[in-house]
Amino acid sequence: MRLTCPPLVLVLLLWCAGLGAAGQFAKIAVPFGAVGAAYGGAPEVLGWLLSIISLAGALFGALAGAVVGRLNQSRLLVGALCVGGACSLWQSLLPDLPVFLLSRVIEGLSHLVIVIAAPTLIAGICPPRHLGLAMALWSTFMGLTFTLYALVGLPFVDGFGIGALLAGHGGYMLVMAAVLALVLPVSQGQGDRAAAGDLRLGPLLADLGTACRSPWIAAPGVGWLFYTLTFVALLAVLPERLPPEARAPVTAVMPLVGTGVALLVVPLLLRAQRASQLAITGYALAALVTLAWGHLPLAWVSVALFTVLGLVQGTGFASVSELNPSAGARAMGYGLMAQTGNIGNLAGTPLMVAVLARGGEPALKGLVVAIYLAALMALIWLARRRSRSAAMG
Repeated sequence: MRLTCPPLVLVLLLWCAGLGAAGQFAKIAVPFGAVGAAYGGAPEVLGWLLSIISLAGALFGALAGAVVGRLNQSRLLVGALCVGGACSLWQSLLPDLPVFLLSRVIEGLSHLVIVIAAPTLIAGICPPRHLGLAMALWSTFMGLTFTLYALVGLPFVDGFGIGALLAGHGGYMLVMAAVLALVLPVSQGQGDRAAAGDLRLGPLLADLGTACRSPWIAAPGVGWLFYTLTFVALLAVLPERLPPEARAPVTAVMPLVGTGVALLVVPLLLRAQRASQLAITGYALAALVTLAWGHLPLAWVSVALFTVLGLVQGTGFASVSELNPSAGARAMGYGLMAQTGNIGNLAGTPLMVAVLARGGEPALKGLVVAIYLAALMALIWLARRRSRSAAMG
């Protein structure tokens, strides 16, 4: 039996699947102390429980995009949700640490498929007039999930234990798999028909090379690299620089204002400006706000910076669907975003901590400004390449 749902309901359900994918990070990162207590410390190993899921995306994101673009995204999404749910249920038994690590490797692959297949399906399902809002909504899945785990998950762990939280996440993933299996049209997300089912390494690598050279497919991933280099890293290093009385409220507000801009402001701005252009505006404003560091109170600068970064957050996924009309190209674009995003998340915090230790706040400020200026120049260069190609073609 298959149920029929309006497109916008399907979009909301796919976004809910994204919340489950974000939970694959949040269920370890937010209650990290409880995970450590369950395994008796060993921080050098426990750190891998969190980071190893990023390594899968950092190594295989773009290649996974090529694979997903050639297969049925609906079936891949449902399968990935089932695998992710099964991993969480197994983890809820708190197996030996090496077994837990192995399950996280498998979970990282399921996460990668979800974050490529779900936005590709959203772009294909959503009516064009609502696509900007839909992709802005998708962009909130990670930040909102971390907020929910902090507000609800931590008290839940205090009352029922880390195993119960992991089991709850696994159950949620399996429920979403069942729901989407019932409501996603069989014909939705068939992939690239010309290359459907061709998973030979040669053609996949050829597609990967084409995508990396394409100013249409590669641009959102390039922008996302610079965003992720600073987003989590600044959340880690800025609070310690704030006055003690401002630390907790400012840290809570920083990601929320960015999510609010992405969800509420970006869809309105997309009516007048293209997503790819708005991302450039966001980076220009981010560089200007960062230059105010040292001249205005850091609490104000921090909130203002995350506010304008909401423009980048809200336009990243929208740029993929705007620049790439085919499902195969979109899957490649989301795969590249997954890869560059994971690279940014892995590299950003160690880089900023090292710069801060060596050069203090002035050096850190210079690094952040340099990152945003590099993003600005890269995106402008890619936009000019697109313009030249359009003029020639």
